Amino acid sequence: MRLFGPLIGSSTKYHGLGEYFVDLQRSPPAFLSDNTIEIRINQTLEKIIAEAHVNVIVVFLRQFHVFSLFSKAIERNINKVWIASDNWSTAIKITTIPNIKRIGKVVGFTFRKGNVSSFQSFLQNLHMFPSDHNKPLNEYAMLLSACAYVKDSDLSQCIFNHSQGTLAYTANKDIDRNFSLRNDFLWDYTEPGLVHSIQLAVFALAHALRDLCQARDCKNPNAFQPWELLEVLKNVTFTDGGKSFYFDAHGDMNTGYDVVFWKEVNGHMTITKMAQYDLKNDVFIITDQETKNEFRNLKQIQSKCSKECSPGQMKKTTRSQHTCCYECVNCPENHYSNQTDMDHCLLCNNETHWAPAKSTTCFEKEVEYLSWNDALAILLLALSLLGIVFVLAVGIIFTRNLNTPVVKSSGGLTVCYVILLCHVLNFASTGFFVGEPQDFTCKTRQTLFGVSFTLCISCILTKSLKILLAFSFDPQLQNFLKCLYRPIPIIFTCTGIQVAICTLWLIFAAPAVEENVSLPRVIILECEEGSILAFGTMLGYIAILAFVCFLFAFKGRKLPENYNEAKFITFGMLIYFIAWITFIPVYATTSGKYLPAVEIIVILISNYGILCCTFFPKCYVILCKQDTNTKSAFLQMVYSYSSHSAGSLAMSHVSLDSTNSNSTATHPGSVASLQPGPRAESSRHKHLRTYATRMFQGLLKLGLGNELQAYE
Repeated sequence: MRLFGPLIGSSTKYHGLGEYFVDLQRSPPAFLSDNTIEIRINQTLEKIIAEAHVNVIVVFLRQFHVFSLFSKAIERNINKVWIASDNWSTAIKITTIPNIKRIGKVVGFTFRKGNVSSFQSFLQNLHMFPSDHNKPLNEYAMLLSACAYVKDSDLSQCIFNHSQGTLAYTANKDIDRNFSLRNDFLWDYTEPGLVHSIQLAVFALAHALRDLCQARDCKNPNAFQPWELLEVLKNVTFTDGGKSFYFDAHGDMNTGYDVVFWKEVNGHMTITKMAQYDLKNDVFIITDQETKNEFRNLKQIQSKCSKECSPGQMKKTTRSQHTCCYECVNCPENHYSNQTDMDHCLLCNNETHWAPAKSTTCFEKEVEYLSWNDALAILLLALSLLGIVFVLAVGIIFTRNLNTPVVKSSGGLTVCYVILLCHVLNFASTGFFVGEPQDFTCKTRQTLFGVSFTLCISCILTKSLKILLAFSFDPQLQNFLKCLYRPIPIIFTCTGIQVAICTLWLIFAAPAVEENVSLPRVIILECEEGSILAFGTMLGYIAILAFVCFLFAFKGRKLPENYNEAKFITFGMLIYFIAWITFIPVYATTSGKYLPAVEIIVILISNYGILCCTFFPKCYVILCKQDTNTKSAFLQMVYSYSSHSAGSLAMSHVSLDSTNSNSTATHPGSVASLQPGPRAESSRHKHLRTYATRMFQGLLKLGLGNELQAYE
């Protein structure tokens, strides 16, 4: 429990302490006019009334200021708990204020009482007559009678207004009439704790002088310096009433304090000792059970300028004049507080736990990944299964139409089976992207896709190279392509390079399972690729093969419509490029459990693109245009296409000859060889026949393969 109370202090005895609490205090100086003091007191009381949540107030004031403060507080029905300093905690005069019990509870600290019975006896045996030559007591009696009804703040002015003779005459007259010495009067208005402290101070100084004068003649006024006396005083130890007294390192004597409580007894306010405060052990000592209950009740009183911060909140210092005031603010995300009035929120372990704002505890993060029952995963897997079904259907169709020109123009059943198998593996690899990641699945999914897709592109590359070879009419280029065209070595070499890349990847920086804890509320279980360089190299190598394949296929894109595989290969490679170029920025900017879904989508797009462009047009011809998928129809189509191509070439030559003739007519001096003669005409027709024959043979190679000799 933390108590709060404003400090009310004066700038005299507690000036140093008052400066320390400068932001809390309302401090009337020691000597002000009645009007000024009244204004200050009214301001203080208005502040107390305004801050209704303040129940405990610490008061550092002189007695006559407290008297005025309490008198006006009673008029305003202010009822609080007042903590009194030793300056007024035992002031009897304040207890005589009418209706003082309405002020509330007063608890104060005073110097611990010692044995001052001798001083009490001295006061009780005093005689109030000048013959005893007790001048201070005579002055006290005169002032008490002449200024009995004057406020303490005006006591100096009262004394100044009375001449010594008038004061003495008035005092003696009043003493005789109204003032008979009461044995307990002076004692009742004496503070035993203060008397005992003065007594101890005198004892300490006497012992210090004794110790200091043992080695020097103290009759000489210059025998020692004040600082020498102070050093000896710090080390003084003496006894009084059987108890040892000394000064600690801070210069405080080990007297301790008494805790006093103002309590009403028989209609009068009395000051009773409630407890002792032991400085050495920092504890309160209470021996009486009734007093212990009263002390316990006082401890239950709360005085707080701020509401109690509930769990899930923390205290934040406000800009109030009271430095101990605060406001409650909610704990931010990933922080919590599980007790009331916590100074700060506790941080959750961000790797394994999280907490919402205003949380009283940390919650364990949920582990997320692209699970089998996720809607998007189900959709993507369904598309993969559908792709496998399409591949099987294409395989069945090609098997049942093995000897047709369309199948033969696709490179034969073996190459088709290899490509279809690669498509199956590509579709199957998407399954390794779904489910809880394991080291095995992380390593398998990329290598399976990389190798199978490379094998697929390698087979298509050989087909593209075959098309380029079939329609290459330059003898030197044709000889070079014949040497280059080795289908099986090409496929094994291209695929082997990818296998080597993946093997090195798995050996030196294999993909592995990693917990992504960067998200605030979940842990993403994902496959960390191990080496981005290796991952990029694998994809880049596939892209290079696809680009070469695209270039080869682009050369033969104008073949007959029913057998124009090069055109569809070109479209398939374009779809692949678009899909993977889009994949790079999307993959780099996506995070979370759906990151594997991005790669699945790209795999499906590129796989479906190549499958549809490579096989679906052929299946359409096989199933829907069976009359064009015969050897005779193929030969007729080849003959017509070759003749048409040769005719187009002849027309271009005729156009060129016509242009040259016109040029000759316009310029008679032109070279005669530009004019076509019978010999040139024969050479041109021979060239056209050769072109048509080679095109015919190329188409036959594509369509009939090994059966070419039967139709030449």
